[in-house]
Formats: sequence, structure tokens, C-alpha cells
Amino acid sequence: MTTNIDPNDPRYFTETSSISYDRHRYRIVMKDGRSGEFDDYEKVRAFWFEYNSSMLSHVDVLDIKNTVKGFGG
Repeated sequence: MTTNIDPNDPRYFTETSSISYDRHRYRIVMKDGRSGEFDDYEKVRAFWFEYNSSMLSHVDVLDIKNTVKGFGG
């Protein structure tokens, strides 16, 4: 049996920032080879469900290239 950590316990974790954070870009690929990129997963979901699904192939998850080196610069 597992037990939950009490919110008063110092090991309890919620979040470090409430700012939206996304470390990926997304590419929707069509069956005819066309594609489009998105910065926001919710936009990907909206496009996927609103577009003609018979023309959609898949979604690629792309890493964002980090240009900052070390700790902040």
C-alpha cells in the first residue's frame, strides 16, 4: 500500500513556477508530406482535432536548442 506525502512535509512538491513552461516544439506531419510547427502543445491539439483527420499522419516532438551555456549565461 502506498501513502501520500502530507502537504506540510518538506518533501512535498507542488511547483517551482506558475509561469507556462514548454521545452519542446511540435511538428504536425500530413500524409502528403506537408508539415507545420507549433510552440504550444494546446495549439497542436486544437489543430489536430479541428483538421480533416484523414490527411494527418503524426506529430513529432522537437527539442528546443538551448543557446545559453552554464548557469544563466
